Amino acid sequence: MSDSLDRLYQAVLAARDLDPEVSRTARLLRQGPAKMAKKLAEEAIEVAIDAVNAKPDAVIRESADLFYNLAVLWAGAGVRPEDVWQEMDRREQMLGIAEKLPKSSDKIAALRPVRRPIVAMDGGRRRERR
Repeated sequence: MSDSLDRLYQAVLAARDLDPEVSRTARLLRQGPAKMAKKLAEEAIEVAIDAVNAKPDAVIRESADLFYNLAVLWAGAGVRPEDVWQEMDRREQMLGIAEKLPKSSDKIAALRPVRRPIVAMDGGRRRERR
């Protein structure tokens, strides 16, 4: 998947300088971050609605539009796909690939391994070893 997104991102960069009358990508990039964000949000909502309505073919089509608009937003924001992949790798190290990193720094700190004392029973009495 990342190869496809990388190719899409490169195509978006290549279209940046095209005529905005001809290129939707050039037009979106020139319209600025608010317009790019709006288009991305619209596509995300369409994917969600189609998923709720159990329309897998529509989810596929709208997901492709979502990826396109995400690549345009990245290009406009100066974000490279490899930056996102590095963040994905970092998160995988902390939580596993299928988990979302919590927003709260307290919750992130709680993810760090904590060394707990080893407790052993000695003749019915509790004895802690460190």
